[in-house]
Amino acid sequence: MNTRELLSTAWQAIRTHTLRSLLTVLGILVGIAAVIVTVGLGLGTQKDVSEQLSALGSNLLIVSPGSTTSTGGVRGGFGSASTLTMSDAEALEGSVAAPDVDSVSPEKDSSLSVEAGTANWTTTVTGTTTSWMTVHSRTMAEGSFFTATQQQDAAAVAVLGSQTAQELFGTSNVVGQSITISGSAFQIIGVLTAAGSSSSTNLDDVVVMPMTTATQTVMGGTSASSVSRIYVKATSQATLSAADQETTALLTNLHGITQTSQADFTVSSQDALVSTATAVYRTLTVLLTGIAALSLLVGGIGVMNIMLVSVTERTREIGLRKALGAPPGAIRRQFLAEAGILGLAGGLLGALIGIVTALVLPPLIGSSVVVSVPAVLGALVVAIGIGIVFGVYPAARAARLTPIDALRSE
Repeated sequence: MNTRELLSTAWQAIRTHTLRSLLTVLGILVGIAAVIVTVGLGLGTQKDVSEQLSALGSNLLIVSPGSTTSTGGVRGGFGSASTLTMSDAEALEGSVAAPDVDSVSPEKDSSLSVEAGTANWTTTVTGTTTSWMTVHSRTMAEGSFFTATQQQDAAAVAVLGSQTAQELFGTSNVVGQSITISGSAFQIIGVLTAAGSSSSTNLDDVVVMPMTTATQTVMGGTSASSVSRIYVKATSQATLSAADQETTALLTNLHGITQTSQADFTVSSQDALVSTATAVYRTLTVLLTGIAALSLLVGGIGVMNIMLVSVTERTREIGLRKALGAPPGAIRRQFLAEAGILGLAGGLLGALIGIVTALVLPPLIGSSVVVSVPAVLGALVVAIGIGIVFGVYPAARAARLTPIDALRSE
């Protein structure tokens, strides 16, 4: 029996029991579709996280303050101290000791209530310098950012994020209007272009004003000269590591620290955040894929059950073929071909459903789903393999039947 006749015979046997074959295919179909969608969700989440963090700048360093210790000995987390100041930022920006640092953006922020007429909205108010736009790679949708003169004069001006403008005014066309923060009035001079979210931070829900204005009017107090963090932009992605070392060395020297382990600040990069987030989601993807793969095992067991039933029902047919001279190998190949066809059909339908689901799902869940070509091809190979592997025992059992026992079975 040649290959064409083998496949034709196997297909006719499958068509003879259509409903049973469809139920067998269904088990493999569900498993393949689940694996493709699960892998796609994991890869899509990794892609979203990487894009969100990269939106802040791929060559960006974040310098955060150290921790505090209360009189009772309770230690706060990193960022709870006031160990970074404007002097640190100015030293980083103007020092020849950090040639790989392109620009520096100190930031001091607080969650405050902002009022506009009868409307109010609680958002993040950030005091910073004119380099903020360059460091964060942001652009203006309306108006302009504040100038160095306005920074020096502590002008009562503010730039709104697009969502903040919508919440307060219902429109982004708000240049020239006023808002009130902590009892002080500020003129809106610009609205930022929408940038989406980064990790847990909404980049479009913010009020940005000159650092001098923020410290003198809304964020004063005993630590008026301190900053919440300092963003350091390297000259390029290639010099990020060098900028990291230069920043650490300069701040260590300025703070009079003799041992790096005792530093009252931390320096992290976006690459580190991306790597950490990617590792977490990769582990989650592997876990979910393993769970989805269990349904493939169930589908494989279904194939074996169907083939065993088929062998039992076709005992007389097998005996007749062997009596007419069919060798055991031909019988074995026929049943393996049937199992392979069932696996291939389940794999193709499962891949189709998985791909369609991956295309339809993103708008419904608000997250990307990436169709992985290697995952699809791998799923098809696994589906065929499952059909063949779980069809080996039924095929071998059919091949072992003796003609005389098979013919007298009925």
